[in-house]
Amino acid sequence: MIKRKILSQLQEHLLSDQMTIITGPRQVGKTYLMSELQKQLQDQGKKTIWLNLDNEEDKQKFTSQGDLLAYLELQVGSDKATVFIDEIQRKENAGLFLKGIFDMNTPYKFVVSGSGSLELKAKISESMAGRKQLFMVDPVSFEEFVNFKTNYQYEDRLLDFFKIEEGKTARLLTEYMVFGGYPRVILAETADLKQNQMQEIYRSYVDRDIHDLLHLEKTDAFNNLLKILASQIGSLVNFNELARTVGIDVKTIRHYLFYLEQTFLIKKVTPFFRNTRSEVTKAPIYYFVDLGLRNWLLGLFGLPEIPISISGHLFENLVFNILKSQTELSPTQIHFWRTKDQAEVDFILEKGLEVIPIEVKYTKSSKLEIPRSMRSFITRYKPTNAYIVNNGNGESGEKVENTNIQLLPYYHLIFKDLN
Repeated sequence: MIKRKILSQLQEHLLSDQMTIITGPRQVGKTYLMSELQKQLQDQGKKTIWLNLDNEEDKQKFTSQGDLLAYLELQVGSDKATVFIDEIQRKENAGLFLKGIFDMNTPYKFVVSGSGSLELKAKISESMAGRKQLFMVDPVSFEEFVNFKTNYQYEDRLLDFFKIEEGKTARLLTEYMVFGGYPRVILAETADLKQNQMQEIYRSYVDRDIHDLLHLEKTDAFNNLLKILASQIGSLVNFNELARTVGIDVKTIRHYLFYLEQTFLIKKVTPFFRNTRSEVTKAPIYYFVDLGLRNWLLGLFGLPEIPISISGHLFENLVFNILKSQTELSPTQIHFWRTKDQAEVDFILEKGLEVIPIEVKYTKSSKLEIPRSMRSFITRYKPTNAYIVNNGNGESGEKVENTNIQLLPYYHLIFKDLN
């Protein structure tokens, strides 16, 4: 199976009295991670119980907190045990239900998973404040993908692999940018099987998460909205224009976008501005959490090569996902920068008063070339560091107005602490 870096964090949290809440998109391996944790505990001779709310028999045990505790005591008595609960979003008011269980000071440690609708339906954050730690499981990252595809033989020296095996790295990058990081898609051996898996993942998402949350009878407008977003990643989103194109009102567009983000299909990036008179409108940009799903929506899934017309946008989305994973548990925020005079920088990392501009180039650069927009940002905001991220092995540096500017291969971001 594919090793997931988050597994070690989950293993460590097994020692905590807090509830372990695992969430993320459908089909990213949450149940697999829980089964690995259960196996580890069983190997240590510790007692575990597994419940899945997709199973009607298990679901009946959640009629009340008393019913659940009576069942757990029947299984393990008053001994310590770890209780795994899968698909908790199937329980109405799950947050309050879990809070009540936690506050009873039982001898049980709870590890709970739920899909994208978990937070929305269960109100986990507001109900479970101080009682849980939330772990977000994303699709397989590029780093995890490369380690899997190379049989983990370069796991401890992956940066060296990227530098030396330029051809293999390029082929793996193309495969990842085409098919994305859903585990079932990665493990499928042919393009047709990958296509089938992605179709099933999307159907499951619409039939379950979106149907449960939005109660849509007709999904045409919703699907069309997703396709339009997929066709313009990295571009400003005009809500009025989207509404006209899709044929629904602006309020519904905003409503759908909110749910798309909360169910982990897309991620919104807002503009960076300190001078509201000169900066561009507050229109956001959206990126896809998984590149394969983005391609599937546009009928580009499984292409042997990435068309030049979309390669730059996909690469930009890939870099965003790497930056997101690097900054997810930190106060660092990711923005973009655009002005009315057409100056733009792809990403601005903001931490307090510190900012780091990052420009993304799909070209393989060997020499540092500083775009006019980057120079404009440096002049205006005087950051300590700035980066031009490229799709090659080129590395060089230059100082401009006391700002250190580096040309950096994209894979360096995996190992670089930008917080």
